[in-house]
Amino acid sequence: MREATAHLKTGGILIVCLAAAIASIHASTPSRDTHGDGPQAEFQMARVKYRTFGGGGSHGYFQPWWAIDYPLAEEHFFAALRRTTNIQIADEERHLELSDDQIFEYPFLFLQQPGQGNWRPTPNEAARLREYCLRGGFLLVDDLHSEWAWAIFERAIKQVFPDRPIVEIPDDDPLMHVFFDLDTSMGIPGDRHLRMRGNGQIFARLEGPPHWRGIYDDHRHLMVAVNFNSDMGDGWEHADDPYYPVPFTAQAYKFGINYIVYAMSH
Repeated sequence: MREATAHLKTGGILIVCLAAAIASIHASTPSRDTHGDGPQAEFQMARVKYRTFGGGGSHGYFQPWWAIDYPLAEEHFFAALRRTTNIQIADEERHLELSDDQIFEYPFLFLQQPGQGNWRPTPNEAARLREYCLRGGFLLVDDLHSEWAWAIFERAIKQVFPDRPIVEIPDDDPLMHVFFDLDTSMGIPGDRHLRMRGNGQIFARLEGPPHWRGIYDDHRHLMVAVNFNSDMGDGWEHADDPYYPVPFTAQAYKFGINYIVYAMSH
């Protein structure tokens, strides 16, 4: 197990932005059209919907593994994205299967919990995801913890890219500096990873050190990025929970914003 303590050395301007963003969220969840007819703005979040059994959740929501942290993660993150960037963001996200032709209309796909959810793309889905990425699409994989979960994901993604290695994303990669200068030493814990010491200090006990991994195309552009031993979605979802340390939410927002800016500019 790896412990990480929440340090409060985070950009003051960003913290103010996050607080303002969270304050602007309505308590109720609006009615959503999660399929729709193509993107409704410059950026629209699209989650990959896949076959799975079981699920989880918090705040009164129970979701299948592919939809874990939904809808609060998106609500909080969209507010922060609006406050921090000039990107025009659609109010509603999309939930799309890889067999759906609409995936080619979205430059950014979000895949959650492929280990716990035992993601197993069909040969057709694997071929379509490969085509999507080679045509310029970007796949972000999140909430992947422990070696057994990694093995499940690796087996699945090798169906998509059997000829391309999964590598560590170096600190000098454009992704790490495209909007914020990212600190790759601090992982993003899920709420289940949080512990409290006797002095009241909150720390995170992760399954291992954080890794930021990816798959590149022939031009050294990232096609797939993977948050291993980090839970960016929980950092978004629990942004307004008083027990979840603000530095971890700030880290989750920074990574999320960099991923989106990178996907839209590369």
